[in-house]
Amino acid sequence: MMKIFKFFEFAYLAIMCFFTYQAYEEWGKEGSRSILYLCFAGAAIFMYFFKRNFRKRFEANNREN
Repeated sequence: MMKIFKFFEFAYLAIMCFFTYQAYEEWGKEGSRSILYLCFAGAAIFMYFFKRNFRKRFEANNREN
């Protein structure tokens, strides 16, 4: 089960890299969505840290029991 949690943590990092790249590509274009992509990248990095914290608490709980 922990391997699945770790996989999704790193999937959020991959998503963050993708949206950062998209924002970079669209930065100078007229009517671009670069700010939207940067918001998605920020949400992905937030989810990475949230899921990592959740997984560590879950592991600590399982060790205690």
